Amino acid sequence: MVELFKEALNEVWVFSLKQAYACIFGGFLLGLMVLTHFYYPLESLHRYDFLFLAAVSFQVFLLAFRFESFREGAAILIFHIVATVMELFKTNPSVGSWQYPESYYFGIATVPLFSGFMYSAVGSYIARVWRIFEFSFNRYPNKILTALLVSLIYLNFFTHHFTLDFRWFLLAWAFYLFWGVQVHFKVLDKGRKTPLLLAWLFVAFLLWVAENIGTLTNTWIYPNQLGGWKLVSWNKLISWYLLMLLSFALISFTKKIQINR
Repeated sequence: MVELFKEALNEVWVFSLKQAYACIFGGFLLGLMVLTHFYYPLESLHRYDFLFLAAVSFQVFLLAFRFESFREGAAILIFHIVATVMELFKTNPSVGSWQYPESYYFGIATVPLFSGFMYSAVGSYIARVWRIFEFSFNRYPNKILTALLVSLIYLNFFTHHFTLDFRWFLLAWAFYLFWGVQVHFKVLDKGRKTPLLLAWLFVAFLLWVAENIGTLTNTWIYPNQLGGWKLVSWNKLISWYLLMLLSFALISFTKKIQINR
């Protein structure tokens, strides 16, 4: 019994270390947000610009020392572009979903360029965790149907401001496509598995927590936080869940999906 407990504890420890390694880029960026919020002595360089330059430098470091492959780096670049387009729309004064309250030089219109790296960090995590834990699946939906679903998810992030919000329909479609899909992974030698839908929920919750930290450090703020910080709405958890699905699908298009026979 004691040996089983030790083995389980060791596996949890290794799992935690591998997860921390997988989210190294996101952890680095979030840590900088917190640090520079409480202490930022560079008067000649805007805080947002420092975050941008630091993110670029860290990304180059990861690629140069092969902590990430160039294929993963290309996928992350796509994330940055896709995210920046959405940020430009969401932060437009006519939409005003959120805003960046500080000054910056490296930016486009209402969007500081470091913001795209926040989404890139999600892509980086998925690409790395896929490789580190040697993901395989019991089955996986048709890629064309998956591509159609995530395209509509991305489109709905824009259109729901002007027409009906189809997020619940899209969520139901995602459940239909991925229901029963198990992701198999290895922590040590023994294979493990978990429902993919449940894994996405776990990561989406962590992203929601990170978003609360981001708004608490005033890195970006929502309209209801202008008078003081408030907990980010739980409704954002659904948005993060759909974004997780979109992110996972984008990375899957760069991977050879291994199906267990």
